Amino acid sequence: MKRLKINIAGIVQGVGFRPFIYNLAHRFALGGYILNNAAGVEIEVEGQADKLDAFIQAITREAPPLAVLAEVSIASLAVCGDREFVIKNSTGAIVKTALVSPDVATCGDCQREMADYTDRRYHYPFINCTNCGPRYSIIQEVPYDRPATTMADFMMCSDCRVEYNDPNNRRFHAQPNACHDCGPVYQLFDHTGRPFPDDTEQFTMTKQLVADGAIIAIKGIGGYHLACDARNEQAVKQLRSRKIREDKPFAVMGGSLAAVRHLCFVSEAEQAMLSGSIRPIVLLTKRPEYDLASHVAPRNPWLGVMLPYAPIHWLLLAADDVWVMTSGNTSDEPIAYDDQDALERLKGIADYFLVHNRPIYQRVDDSVVREVRGQSYPLRRSRGFVPAPILLSSAIPSILATGGELKNTFCLTRGKQAFLSPHVGDLENAATYNSYIDLIHHFEKLFDIRPEMVAYDLHPEYLATKYAQTLALPKVGVQHHHAHIAAVMAEHGLAEKVIGVAFDGTGYGPDGALWGGEFLVADYANYVRAGHLRYLRLPGGAKAIQEPWRLALWMLFELYGKDLANLAIPFVRNLPASWELITTAAAQGLNAPLASGAGRLFDAVSALLNLCQCINYEGQAAVELELSAVGQTAQLLPYDLSDSKPRCLDFRPTFAELVNQLQKGVNPALLAAAFHRTMVTATVDMVRHISRDTGITKVALSGGVWQNSTLLIQTLSLLEKSGFTYYIHRQVPPNDGGLALGQAVIAGHRFR
Repeated sequence: MKRLKINIAGIVQGVGFRPFIYNLAHRFALGGYILNNAAGVEIEVEGQADKLDAFIQAITREAPPLAVLAEVSIASLAVCGDREFVIKNSTGAIVKTALVSPDVATCGDCQREMADYTDRRYHYPFINCTNCGPRYSIIQEVPYDRPATTMADFMMCSDCRVEYNDPNNRRFHAQPNACHDCGPVYQLFDHTGRPFPDDTEQFTMTKQLVADGAIIAIKGIGGYHLACDARNEQAVKQLRSRKIREDKPFAVMGGSLAAVRHLCFVSEAEQAMLSGSIRPIVLLTKRPEYDLASHVAPRNPWLGVMLPYAPIHWLLLAADDVWVMTSGNTSDEPIAYDDQDALERLKGIADYFLVHNRPIYQRVDDSVVREVRGQSYPLRRSRGFVPAPILLSSAIPSILATGGELKNTFCLTRGKQAFLSPHVGDLENAATYNSYIDLIHHFEKLFDIRPEMVAYDLHPEYLATKYAQTLALPKVGVQHHHAHIAAVMAEHGLAEKVIGVAFDGTGYGPDGALWGGEFLVADYANYVRAGHLRYLRLPGGAKAIQEPWRLALWMLFELYGKDLANLAIPFVRNLPASWELITTAAAQGLNAPLASGAGRLFDAVSALLNLCQCINYEGQAAVELELSAVGQTAQLLPYDLSDSKPRCLDFRPTFAELVNQLQKGVNPALLAAAFHRTMVTATVDMVRHISRDTGITKVALSGGVWQNSTLLIQTLSLLEKSGFTYYIHRQVPPNDGGLALGQAVIAGHRFR
């Protein structure tokens, strides 16, 4: 006889791990106990040596699908004579290191029960079990037990209690377990907050209202959605107007995979993303048969699609339904999740509210991904992913990395674990900034992390940077593009130097200029700027980002001076009378900072081709340029690559040739494709030169410009053909949503 103590850290709470171990112990006739503690689970088990060996092997081989076993330690103990195996009550601990499960889409078993009219949970909108349901969004603290969740006020009925206590039941110790008799309920309200009568069939009425063209605010897992019929042109147009969202595409939810396939092409990899336990929004290519309202995703060959992931979605959407399902907010605000706040903020948008009475403790937006080379490429990491940690190749100190200004996330580290927050948003919005501060405190409490230092972006005006400066901690400033590249390296566990290609709009450079078209030779501790895009001025400063025509104007002014007025192209004909004043001021450096951003170059070309002169959402000009290029054959345009140190890529020859071809009447779509091909060729050309100088053949790509799938896929193909090994994001976004991970690992490696 032997007795062992087994401690397991990881995602082992709220995923059916205790009942799994309980049943495993009974299978091998072992005595002892299991309990949740603040580190994960603690097991003491005794029995025959061969049975113990088989038990340990089965733990790793048969663990529940949602469990993640990060660390397992085993020690021998004196035999106690236990014959029974029991589940003990949870205990606290001095240090809380248990991992919290993300929110999980409704499993197949629960879907079947919900659709079975003989089942006691028939059409129950909060059905869940140990394999699915809310986790992160309802947990207040660890250990994960019902009193520490927003289900604490819902007392289980006798039937639910029997299930909860039955080790052979799928709901054994399922903390959100509930039913029609004892659990949360939905209530339908009009936009004034007046409830519909109690005898109203809430879901039937909601479906009818949507069919009639209404906009409904629906409370779900991590916040409110705004929903309407995606085929109703007037409803979608009205939603766009009320939400103050002029052009940015809406996401939709299809009632079934068949409904999605009718609209879009779906690869095997994309089907797996749509149908798995995470269920993010997946960007898919539209089919010719696409028949949704034109205002859902205007002028866009792609559509953001998700499948039902919460029980309420199956109860509302028929198999062939497609609803717009966009975040419950106005543009740039955080998603609404508190009921009173939602009623106040959304009453001017939604006609009706479908609300439940289970509090959401933490808001969490839908995640967004797309397929790149057969795998998921994240664009927003939130619901379904958070708060699972990114596992690092080596331990670093406990660090708070405060992230960037736009698409903000922050990161807290503990040993080899990096906890990246869910999508926070743009900190320029006061409500978002307040939410950011609250969420940092929640993460510190949830994971019991006391940061030893704070890492931040070098930009002195970023609110995340200003927040870092208020903390009484050692401080580490991290260059923006170095952080981007370090984030890719951390994901892939790279230790050696790489050639990092960091393309985005703007990031603060140590020379005081705005960087964004960077070729870095980098490891975690240091970087060298080996190359960059040629600087251009931003006439009017930040105005040039909102009004890309200013960038195109400056490029033309550099090439032609005031003779640009003689160019026979639509862009010049549409210039405002103030263009001479603007270029004169910019030439003198008045409110016209220098920028090397690749994103700004895309903006300038988009404006020159008359695709987008002013933007109403971040990155719109570059998006319009990519959309125009899709499906077009492309010629290669000229560019210059200097031999200076650092090397410099100059696209003025490209711009001049674009002007030349516009004057000949060439289709702007063909020129958009030509610019993409030229950008790809020039980028890989620069990489080749740096590789010859350094001997490095590993290339990491990061920064928001790499959200451009046309640019990304063509660049990967050319890098591969040229003999390089490439690394792209697979766990965190290439945009500033992944920045904090890079900040954290850089700070950690500098001060280990």
